[in-house]
Amino acid sequence: MPLTTDQSSGPTASTYKRVMLKISGEALMGDQGFGLNPPTVQRIAEEVKSVHDMGVEICMVIGGGNIFRGLSGSAQGMERTTADYMGMLATVMNALAMQSALEELGVFTRVISAIPMDQVCEPYIRRRAVRHLEKKRVCIFAAGTGNPYFTTDTAATLRANEMSCEAIFMGKNGVDGVYDKDPMEHADAVRYDNVSYDDVLVKRLRVMDASAIALARDNNLPLIVFGLDEPGGFRGILAGEGTYTQVAG
Repeated sequence: MPLTTDQSSGPTASTYKRVMLKISGEALMGDQGFGLNPPTVQRIAEEVKSVHDMGVEICMVIGGGNIFRGLSGSAQGMERTTADYMGMLATVMNALAMQSALEELGVFTRVISAIPMDQVCEPYIRRRAVRHLEKKRVCIFAAGTGNPYFTTDTAATLRANEMSCEAIFMGKNGVDGVYDKDPMEHADAVRYDNVSYDDVLVKRLRVMDASAIALARDNNLPLIVFGLDEPGGFRGILAGEGTYTQVAG
């Protein structure tokens, strides 16, 4: 397993060849309450570039909650399938924004959608996506799995397995790992250095939805949860620095 349990040693630049970075759509809002904040998108793109420059092949999945969230639409009376498809389209918008920011930095990027829309991005073809990664292009997987009732967490775990990623890096806002309860609401919340998949499920820890955790567990795919709002956090963990929680075993 690439990450050791001793966080003082940490992973080195050569530890990982290919990883999945999963971030929420809300991460792109910055201090706004809705939509995209260009400086925030730029900062995250710079984080991705810094890891790409280490020689790591990067897959990405970005949620759509900053534009539209299927579950909230369904809760307000919208038919669930329609609401979920609208959420998938929101992830495509976020992916295109991130692609633009990355390519401004000189990082070749491909947006790959589970719902065909040839004018704006590529359809998902596994072997083509693998080839993009081998050519050191960042691949941003959009539109979830292409099916309603599945979250972008599940999509990230599915694509990470299909692309043979060695870990999923979960970039969180406001927290630097997995806690036993919400640290934003409870001052006595305790952060885990390591936690098992089963404990995440049994204790209902806020990492990913249950389907995604089960899929990661069944394929022995570790999750690395870290604070996305800490400058240099993504690269820092790969370089053996920073704070994170490893979900495995």
